[in-house]
Amino acid sequence: IEQRDHYKGEHYYLEKPPPNMKAGVSIRNLVKIYKTGKKLAVDGLSVDFYENHITSFLGHNGAGKTTAMSILTGLFAPTSGTALINGYDIRTDMDAIRKHLGMCPQHNVLFNDLTVEEHIYFYARLKGRSRDEVKTEMDQMIKDVGLPHKRKELAKNLSGGMQRKLSVAIAFVGGSNIVILDEPTAGVDPYARRGIWELLLKYKKGRTIILSTHHMDEADILGDRIAIISHGKMCCYGSSLFLKKYFGSGYYLTLVKAGNEQITNEHSGVKQVKEKEVNGVG
Repeated sequence: IEQRDHYKGEHYYLEKPPPNMKAGVSIRNLVKIYKTGKKLAVDGLSVDFYENHITSFLGHNGAGKTTAMSILTGLFAPTSGTALINGYDIRTDMDAIRKHLGMCPQHNVLFNDLTVEEHIYFYARLKGRSRDEVKTEMDQMIKDVGLPHKRKELAKNLSGGMQRKLSVAIAFVGGSNIVILDEPTAGVDPYARRGIWELLLKYKKGRTIILSTHHMDEADILGDRIAIISHGKMCCYGSSLFLKKYFGSGYYLTLVKAGNEQITNEHSGVKQVKEKEVNGVG
């Protein structure tokens, strides 16, 4: 494990990336203090996010994930520190950065009276795509998110899961190679969630994807690397195997019942075994 000095003399644990990895996003000593002066939302955060990778960004509510991502997209200015996106500094080059940046916010930002295909067309054109390029990209994206039967449907008439799929699709259109997704599967059913996962895995090549999530299974399945922050500070960063090896502990007990007719007779025995084993490991 590599141990790095952190802001205010603290430490976090970092797994070294594979050789020849290129960072699409590099955050350096990022600090954000809100105007009241009492809320330190991001506290000396330094981390690299790599091309061709999905990086899962984990942390409790209020850990600083959304604030950090909002700074990367230019919504907030940092109090100090900076970040480089495709080599451009967020403090001076946001116009150049936005041409390559896609964002799916925590809550859907859609136009009620635009259709699915009109949303894709609009945002792709904002990125500078030609009409012909937009047509090709729009058809492929609508197919990939599983909404070809809803392409003429107004956004306000879509289900919550479909609206979320559309928001994720918008983040990828127009040649965005830096994609920031703030809880993209929040509030969607398992089927829609799986569809979003498949989309992210398909589109990660050539992109740097930052994925904020509360779901550990999602972080494990999608994340090439996982960054965990708390109170605005980096705690640890590495692959799922690295984190499990050095920080994972616990026990899993799996019970399978053969049939309902045996439940009554065996219930007391199972309970005794469970209590004994659990108590035995502390």
